[in-house]
Amino acid sequence: MLNKFSDSIYYMPNQDESDRPTLGLVCGEQYSLIIDCGNSTQHAKDFLQEIKQLNVPPIKYVVITHAHWDHFLGMNEFDATVIVNCHTNELLKVWQNYTFDDSSLQTYAQSKVMSEKCIEIIQAEIPNRDYFRLNAPHIIFEKTLTLDLGNKIIELEKINSTHSDDATIIYIPDEKVLFLGDCVYGTTKNSLFHYKQSLLIPMIEDVQKYNAEAFLLGHESICDLEEITTFWRDLRAACKAVNTSSLEEVLESFKLENNRTPNDDELFFIKAFVNDYIIQSL
Repeated sequence: MLNKFSDSIYYMPNQDESDRPTLGLVCGEQYSLIIDCGNSTQHAKDFLQEIKQLNVPPIKYVVITHAHWDHFLGMNEFDATVIVNCHTNELLKVWQNYTFDDSSLQTYAQSKVMSEKCIEIIQAEIPNRDYFRLNAPHIIFEKTLTLDLGNKIIELEKINSTHSDDATIIYIPDEKVLFLGDCVYGTTKNSLFHYKQSLLIPMIEDVQKYNAEAFLLGHESICDLEEITTFWRDLRAACKAVNTSSLEEVLESFKLENNRTPNDDELFFIKAFVNDYIIQSL
């Protein structure tokens, strides 16, 4: 089921149990645009089936926010122009060479090219996968791209991100809505979930330059300006306290700086920044 933000913006909410991220639909007077393609052909088909029930202009564009499998494996289902930034394009080229039969998936599992969850979804939700090959995108942009859907301007930008090196965000100026994909999340390396400390402030600055009041994230419900401001505050406070890989020392530093112990969100972020210190030392 699609959630309606406005007469021109809809979204299919994320489903954590099946690793389905939020998918977006933005409609102009002439054309519509899709944000992210889903984690499988079935996810994409479910989204398209919901869109069919709406009286919206034809889908002309599909934008992929970044090259993580759960955001692009459904792209072949869309009869539209697929848009990615240049870094995402290079990452997708690797996936375009993959095959998806059982033997290949077993090899990818053993080499950890694909996660167990990714393979599980592929096996369950990509039919005829023995012959499945990922399509190539059609439009590649470097830093920014502006689209007009018919009295509806869409701004794309490749930004700094603590989650991936190829993050694209999508801004709808007249609605003050920003689709963030997964750009504000951390990532996992060497089995350690971490936030890239060096990229935190550049990422926040990239996002805050937009005059947005509503924020749609890849694996969250929609956030308003107050909620995202609280999120930034907690991230900044956690980041500022971390200058060592010792969690005990960091917690003491946080307490001295703030005259209190961290809240649950701050503690989660502190541990992620400490993990980043550990990863950098490896």
